[in-house]
Amino acid sequence: MKTVSQIKEPIAHEMELFEKKFSLFMSSRVALLNKITHFIVNRKGKQMRPMFVFLVAKMVSDGEVNDRTYRGASVIELIHTATLVHDDIVDDSNQRRGFFSINALWKNKIAVLVGDFLLSKGLLLSIDNNDFDLLKIISVAVREMSEGELLQIEKARRLDITEDIYYEIIRQKTATLIAACCSLGAAAVKPDSAHVESMRKFGELIGMAFQIKDDLFDYGEQKIGKPTGIDIKEQKMTLPLIYTLNQVSKKDKDWIINSVKNHNKDKQRVNQIIDFVKSSGGLEYAQTKMKAFQKEASEILQQYPESKYKASLQLMIDYVIDREK
Repeated sequence: MKTVSQIKEPIAHEMELFEKKFSLFMSSRVALLNKITHFIVNRKGKQMRPMFVFLVAKMVSDGEVNDRTYRGASVIELIHTATLVHDDIVDDSNQRRGFFSINALWKNKIAVLVGDFLLSKGLLLSIDNNDFDLLKIISVAVREMSEGELLQIEKARRLDITEDIYYEIIRQKTATLIAACCSLGAAAVKPDSAHVESMRKFGELIGMAFQIKDDLFDYGEQKIGKPTGIDIKEQKMTLPLIYTLNQVSKKDKDWIINSVKNHNKDKQRVNQIIDFVKSSGGLEYAQTKMKAFQKEASEILQQYPESKYKASLQLMIDYVIDREK
């Protein structure tokens, strides 16, 4: 958490004010909703997404933020929280960040409605303030996240994911939201400027590296909140596995695909697949690709003048691939 505190330092005041505004934006006249949203606010994560919004906004505008920046950060967090609530229902997950999930405490029906409420709150926050450019950025992200999830489900049924399709899935599923945070940070203070696209690309590259790092955790020993091999059990084709399938003999490839398709709940079989991936160089290959995305993101950042906000964003890039959970 020390690195996260360092990253947050130049925007500590903005983050403090953001938390107050965010709680207000989530409020409702329905007591049950307020109880649930209070539960969500008190169990927030690292808040990386609003941090991206504020750091990018301040970097491209010599340290300035405005009301649009706070609204943009709030909309991103509302939409992101809505997707997490819905994801837990889709995945039938009873936990989120070590706490019970909304669906575990209040059942699926209420969780779906809470997710819908948060989504509509986010959209209305933009519409009521005529932030239509920000709304477009966020709406594109929501569309792409949904498409990415469905593309992954479609491909998991056939296990025919190529490396290019894998990149498209993670670009849509994960990278598109971080890209939206960064482009939104730029658009809030410098609308219609070249910074908006430049920062969108920057965020997308960080998101790609972030997801590959997540995929690598599936093969590691770190306690990260999900058991090792969970992606294989869920028939998710990640980069280490895709690379391995392209390296091994046809016999071994058939064995791996059959194992993922038909024996993915067999712990011993899953561990054999993990060993196969490790011995085939799948982890090293994924790490190389992850570092390439990180390097590309850093190169975009280097085009900006030195500032404490730029330094924090560089720390953020490094943190994405150095983190242990």
